Amino acid sequence: MARHRLSWLRDLAGAWIFYSVFPLPRSITPRFQRIARFAPWVGLVLGALQALLWVLLEPAGLWVQIPLVLALGWSLSGGLHLDGLMDTADGLAAPPERRLAAMDDSRVGASGVQALLVATLLQVAGLGLLHAQAPWALLWAAIWGRVSPLVAMAAFPYLRDQEGSAAFHRHHWQGWLREFSPALVLVAGLSGLQLGLGAAPWWWLGWLGALPAALLPLWLGRRLGGHSGDSYGACLEWSVSWSLLLLGLLLRLGA
Repeated sequence: MARHRLSWLRDLAGAWIFYSVFPLPRSITPRFQRIARFAPWVGLVLGALQALLWVLLEPAGLWVQIPLVLALGWSLSGGLHLDGLMDTADGLAAPPERRLAAMDDSRVGASGVQALLVATLLQVAGLGLLHAQAPWALLWAAIWGRVSPLVAMAAFPYLRDQEGSAAFHRHHWQGWLREFSPALVLVAGLSGLQLGLGAAPWWWLGWLGALPAALLPLWLGRRLGGHSGDSYGACLEWSVSWSLLLLGLLLRLGA
């Protein structure tokens, strides 16, 4: 039991430094085997920091809140997923036989730049619609965005066999239940907190972020014939973008 608990904590520590720029105490030795299951927990922290900054910048207005909050989110993740977003877009624009080569190319093509611009505009639009409700939406979007790669890992093979830098995700995969359990506990706990705080309608509305988190990796996987580390990042960024926009539209239509 103690050994199992230690491996659990080491994977959580690995997720902490892999998915964020935050350091670890030297006394903790991270492990990089089943870290993807804890990515939503890291997302909770990053989303909470974005939400806090949104609240602090409220007197400055949306023109200041939106760009600085987005910049904070990208900075805290080290731009890891933005790189995957652009590389995946370049790969989709290439002929099927050259997709992996295009995704490996360190140069960013026109499709990659366009994908970055579109994803950013979707987030800007979503946050502009959300206004004072943005903090809760930032939390949910950050969580569901990091659930999305789990769907990709579960539903599709890894495109690079065992040679890619993200192959360890699939190599150590232990099934839907074990890999999704931490995320399910997290979203249930957040819903319970919001219900207890009387934060209606967020205790159920936030679950709608599961739609892009599930549909986007399925669509991308069918287009690519599988997934890679780059497309995992693309799933995350697109899921965050569409979650914010979806939640913003639903709240505005219901207002």
